Amino acid sequence: MNLASDNVVGMSRQVLDTLIAANGGGEPAYGSDSWTAKAEAMLAQVFEHEVSVFLVATGTGANALALAAMTPPWGAVFCHSESHVIDDECGAPEMFTDGAKLVGIPGVGGKFTPADLEETLSRYVPGVVKSVQPSALSISQVTEAGTLYSLDEIRALAAVAKAHRLSVHLDGARFGNAVVALGCTPAEMTWKAGVDIVSFGATKNGAMACEAVIFFDRAKAENFQYRRKRSGHTVSKGRLLGAQMVGYLENGHWLDNARHANAMAQRLSAGFASVPGARLPWPTEANEIFVVLPAAVAAALTADGIRFAPWGSQSLPAGFVIGADERFLRFVTSFATEAEQIERVLAVARGTVAMKAAE
Repeated sequence: MNLASDNVVGMSRQVLDTLIAANGGGEPAYGSDSWTAKAEAMLAQVFEHEVSVFLVATGTGANALALAAMTPPWGAVFCHSESHVIDDECGAPEMFTDGAKLVGIPGVGGKFTPADLEETLSRYVPGVVKSVQPSALSISQVTEAGTLYSLDEIRALAAVAKAHRLSVHLDGARFGNAVVALGCTPAEMTWKAGVDIVSFGATKNGAMACEAVIFFDRAKAENFQYRRKRSGHTVSKGRLLGAQMVGYLENGHWLDNARHANAMAQRLSAGFASVPGARLPWPTEANEIFVVLPAAVAAALTADGIRFAPWGSQSLPAGFVIGADERFLRFVTSFATEAEQIERVLAVARGTVAMKAAE
């Protein structure tokens, strides 16, 4: 059983069936096909806005190219100090922006506040030749701590960004999980809140390899097709990206997938809360569960064939200390996670605690 990530599962059946349907026959190449056109039209409906859409195969590509479209080489992108763009993309944003600086802002639970952003911006004055120039804000939704920015928090951060003439990017690798958890519309979480560009993720939630860079100001996307091609992210058989996105969106499939993943996460989180010695540093708000467990429980889970990710973070709440006999772990649920799997994890955890107590 592998709960280390939502990347470990394959495609959902609906996405796979749509991909098979698109595989037959012939279509124009390089994204000029009917499947890509349909995906673009569907995304415009989802976001209730005219959009420019560019499909790519990876989240790193989506993020790096989106930031490159917003930031000159002498610019600065402000993000959380543990965000995916700064910690987990092997310098891709710096490479595709031709050297722009990523400025990390610390904050508890993977989030920072408008005051944190204001304080950081005060150290980067526009027009000072010796300094990188403030250019963009990037926020992760869901964050690297599995937490969510509320709509009010997104609006407040975007307002600070706009006051300082920054463009706003949203890394939505788990976009569907966030929308379902907040009970909002995609529009409310993006352009209505002040977001300019979204990296809209499908891979973690049912696709094989499909992400979308979405511009709400189409004029800002004028040269993006060249940027995508130059980077090697223009896929020749583009219909196979378009088909994945169509299958993902059709009949609200993406929301159903996310809803199931979130429900499984809530079930596991609630179960851990009842395991003696288990502690959750942050609330479980989407489909990631972060928990500190006794070392013996972690070892028992591993011995039972249950996979998870050892974790570490600098954004733990004040005073939250992990002991030498404890392990900080991440579990991630997906559209394919079964309730029986959750119960097996909890049974092993509870059984191990009970056995240790009896010794």
